[in-house]
Amino acid sequence: MVKIWLDLPDNAVGQLTEEGRDLSRTALEALAIDAYRTNRITAHQLCTLLEIPSRYELDGFLKQHGVPLEYSVDDFEREGATSAPIVGEATSRAPDRG
Repeated sequence: MVKIWLDLPDNAVGQLTEEGRDLSRTALEALAIDAYRTNRITAHQLCTLLEIPSRYELDGFLKQHGVPLEYSVDDFEREGATSAPIVGEATSRAPDRG
Protein backbone atom coordinates (compact mmCIF):
# COMPACT_ATOMS: atom_id res chain seq x y z
CA MET A 1 0.00 0.00 0.00
CA VAL A 2 1.24 3.47 -0.90
CA LYS A 3 0.74 6.39 1.48
CA ILE A 4 0.68 9.94 0.19
CA TRP A 5 1.40 12.95 2.38
CA LEU A 6 0.22 16.44 1.47
CA ASP A 7 1.38 19.69 2.99
CA LEU A 8 -1.58 22.06 2.99
CA PRO A 9 -1.93 25.51 4.47
CA ASP A 10 -4.31 25.44 7.43
CA ASN A 11 -6.67 27.95 5.82
CA ALA A 12 -7.05 25.72 2.73
CA VAL A 13 -8.15 22.62 4.63
CA GLY A 14 -11.62 24.01 5.37
CA GLN A 15 -12.12 24.92 1.73
CA LEU A 16 -11.11 21.50 0.42
CA THR A 17 -13.55 19.38 2.39
CA GLU A 18 -17.01 19.65 3.84
CA GLU A 19 -17.28 20.07 7.57
CA GLY A 20 -17.24 16.75 9.34
CA ARG A 21 -15.72 14.87 6.38
CA ASP A 22 -12.36 13.16 6.55
CA LEU A 23 -9.85 15.07 4.43
CA SER A 24 -7.98 11.87 3.56
CA ARG A 25 -11.17 10.31 2.20
CA THR A 26 -12.01 13.50 0.30
CA ALA A 27 -8.56 13.49 -1.30
CA LEU A 28 -8.83 9.80 -2.21
CA GLU A 29 -12.25 10.36 -3.79
CA ALA A 30 -10.99 13.35 -5.78
CA LEU A 31 -7.98 11.40 -7.05
CA ALA A 32 -10.12 8.39 -7.95
CA ILE A 33 -12.82 10.50 -9.66
CA ASP A 34 -10.18 12.24 -11.76
CA ALA A 35 -8.69 8.88 -12.79
CA TYR A 36 -12.17 7.63 -13.73
CA ARG A 37 -13.07 10.78 -15.69
CA THR A 38 -9.87 10.52 -17.70
CA ASN A 39 -10.38 6.79 -18.34
CA ARG A 40 -7.31 5.71 -16.38
CA ILE A 41 -9.45 3.37 -14.26
CA THR A 42 -12.70 1.51 -14.93
CA ALA A 43 -15.95 1.71 -13.01
CA HIS A 44 -15.11 -1.63 -11.42
CA GLN A 45 -11.71 -0.35 -10.31
CA LEU A 46 -13.34 2.80 -8.92
CA CYS A 47 -15.75 0.67 -6.89
CA THR A 48 -12.88 -1.39 -5.54
CA LEU A 49 -10.71 1.62 -4.73
CA LEU A 50 -13.48 3.44 -2.88
CA GLU A 51 -15.09 0.30 -1.43
CA ILE A 52 -18.41 1.00 -3.16
CA PRO A 53 -20.35 -2.29 -3.09
CA SER A 54 -22.58 -1.97 -6.17
CA ARG A 55 -22.91 -0.29 -9.55
CA TYR A 56 -26.14 1.30 -8.32
CA GLU A 57 -24.31 2.96 -5.42
CA LEU A 58 -21.48 3.97 -7.77
CA ASP A 59 -23.99 5.69 -10.06
CA GLY A 60 -25.30 7.66 -7.06
CA PHE A 61 -21.77 8.56 -5.96
CA LEU A 62 -20.85 9.76 -9.44
CA LYS A 63 -24.05 11.78 -9.74
CA GLN A 64 -23.39 13.37 -6.36
CA HIS A 65 -19.95 14.44 -7.60
CA GLY A 66 -21.18 15.73 -10.97
CA VAL A 67 -19.59 12.95 -13.00
CA PRO A 68 -21.59 11.92 -16.06
CA LEU A 69 -22.33 8.22 -16.27
CA GLU A 70 -20.55 6.32 -18.99
CA TYR A 71 -23.30 4.90 -21.15
CA SER A 72 -22.13 3.59 -24.48
CA VAL A 73 -24.05 2.68 -27.61
CA ASP A 74 -23.31 -0.95 -26.76
CA ASP A 75 -24.93 -0.47 -23.33
CA PHE A 76 -27.98 1.10 -24.99
CA GLU A 77 -28.32 -1.71 -27.53
CA ARG A 78 -27.84 -4.42 -24.89
CA GLU A 79 -30.52 -2.90 -22.66
CA GLY A 80 -32.83 -2.46 -25.65
CA ALA A 81 -32.43 -6.12 -26.59
CA THR A 82 -33.04 -7.16 -22.98
CA SER A 83 -36.14 -5.01 -22.52
CA ALA A 84 -37.72 -5.58 -25.97
CA PRO A 85 -39.40 -8.88 -25.03
CA ILE A 86 -40.72 -7.36 -21.80
CA VAL A 87 -42.09 -4.27 -23.55
CA GLY A 88 -43.64 -6.42 -26.28
CA GLU A 89 -45.31 -8.65 -23.71
CA ALA A 90 -46.64 -5.68 -21.76
CA THR A 91 -47.95 -4.08 -24.94
CA SER A 92 -49.75 -7.25 -26.00
CA ARG A 93 -51.43 -7.47 -22.57
CA ALA A 94 -52.53 -3.83 -22.49
CA PRO A 95 -56.27 -3.29 -22.93
CA ASP A 96 -57.33 -1.83 -26.26
CA ARG A 97 -58.36 1.78 -25.67
CA GLY A 98 -59.52 2.48 -29.20
